[in-house]
Parts: sequence; structure tokens; C-alpha cells
Amino acid sequence: MEYFLQQLINGLTLGSVYALIAIGYTMVYGIIGMINFAHGELYMIGAFVGLITLTALGALGLAAAPLAIVLAFLCAMIVTAAYGYAMERLAYRPLRRSSRIAPLISAIGVSILLQNYVRLAQGPRAKPLPPLVQGQHVLLERADGFTVTLSNLQIAIFVVAALLMIALTLLIHRTALGRAQRACAQDMKMAALLGIPADRVIAITFVLGASLAAVAGVMVALYYGVVDFHIGFIAGMKAFTAAVLGGIGSLPGAMLGGIAIGLIEAFWSGYVSAEYKDAAAFLILILVLSLRPQGLLGRPVADKV
Repeated sequence: MEYFLQQLINGLTLGSVYALIAIGYTMVYGIIGMINFAHGELYMIGAFVGLITLTALGALGLAAAPLAIVLAFLCAMIVTAAYGYAMERLAYRPLRRSSRIAPLISAIGVSILLQNYVRLAQGPRAKPLPPLVQGQHVLLERADGFTVTLSNLQIAIFVVAALLMIALTLLIHRTALGRAQRACAQDMKMAALLGIPADRVIAITFVLGASLAAVAGVMVALYYGVVDFHIGFIAGMKAFTAAVLGGIGSLPGAMLGGIAIGLIEAFWSGYVSAEYKDAAAFLILILVLSLRPQGLLGRPVADKV
């Protein structure tokens, strides 16, 4: 029971990160019907910007201060949002009315470009980050000495992820921007005819998704204490899997899918084999889609004629 509880905590921590990245996938797909396969690289760039910010503040003796961590989040969100906007403006907008394969190839090209750009700028070696958020709470202790712990950093990840998801949900359902996004997702041409600036709405959607990915990147850098230039590919594929599992285009589905992938990885690593945890996530995806092709919370979409 104690081991199960510890893996549950670990899975929820990892799932919260995947959920934040998956939201970016599902928001972009929900509006323009396109998969942004370079989204994982935005997560990687956010992690590097957070690392650079904390390193610079550390040189001033401020790295361990709570304000430094907040500044790292803000800098990562701003810089990554700028990358997200430039990505949409230069790589995706010109191809929006072309065949479906063109934006897909463009996304893969942008992914490769950003990976190699960061590798050249920061070097191929992994960059370490000292533990800045320390302290943990012992929840249970077994007779053989095994303890169930919940660290302060895990609590922070839960809280930040939950607050961002709540804020995004309120934005989608309670604001003019959210209504414009939902209108564009339903029928972009009609939304444009009614005066909604579709290009601006799509650009803001890319910016929001990039900002959430940046937050996830900084949290992972703090959690694992290491960042390298190819972390975005694996995390991006898992987050995409989470978005498809939950129902691509569904915001609650992306959240649910992210948590599900995190739990699958944690329990598979703990009870079966850590070497095949990635394969387990894709296996579960195949099983779910074979029974429910639209995902757990997705809706069947009828073709417009």
C-alpha cells in the first residue's frame, strides 16, 4: 500500500507536467486542425530559459530566493511565448490553406531547427541545476523503513498546474477571447465573417500554449535538476499521446490524458519495468483508440459537406 501511494504521487507529479504540454497541442488542433509537432521544443526552450535565468541570479546570490524562481517562470514564459508567436507567424500561417501534409512537414522542420539551434547555442551536454526547492513531508512509514514522502517541490507542481488549468478553463469559458477561440474552432470562416480576427486569435492560442509549455519546462528542470537539448522530443511525443488519449481538441481530455500517461509510466516503472514505460504508454493509447477512436473525452466529428 505504501509503495502504491508513493508511485501515485510520482505519477500525478509527472502527469501534471504532461497535461500542461498536452493543452498546447489540443488548443492548436481544436482551432486550426493542425498538430504542432514543434511544441515539445517550446517546452525545452522554456526549461533552458529558466535554467539560464536561475544561473544568472545565482551569480548574484539570489538563486535560492522564491523571487528568483518566480522570475525564472516569468522569463521562460515571455521568451517561449515569443518563440511560439514567431513559429505561428513564419512557419504555420503561410501554410494554413495548403494541403495537410505541408504544415506537418513544416512542424517537423521547425522541431529539428530548434533542437539544433539550442544544441549549438548551449552545447550538447546536459546542464545541471542544483536543488533549489528542498524539504519533504513523510506521509507513511513501513516497518522495513520504506517511507512515503511528498516533497515541497511536488506540492508546488500540483498547485501551479492546477491553478493554470483552472485559469485557462475560465479564460476559455468566461472571456471574450475564449468565446472567439470557440467560435474559430467551430467555424473559422463564419467567425471571420462575423468580425472575429481569426489570425490574432490563432496567434494568441500559440502564445498561450507556448507559455504553458514553458512553465512545464521550468518545473521539470527544478524537479530533475538537469536539462538538455533533446528533452523536448520525448516529452512532446508523450504529451501528444496524452492529448490523443484524452481526445484531441478537448481541453479536459488533454488534462485527463496527461494525468493518465503520468500514472501509467509511474506504475509500469514501479511494478513491471522502467525500461519499457514509454512503450506501455503507447500500448495503452492503442488499446483505448481501438475501443474509442475519438479518445476518452473526445467527440466524433462529422465531415462538413
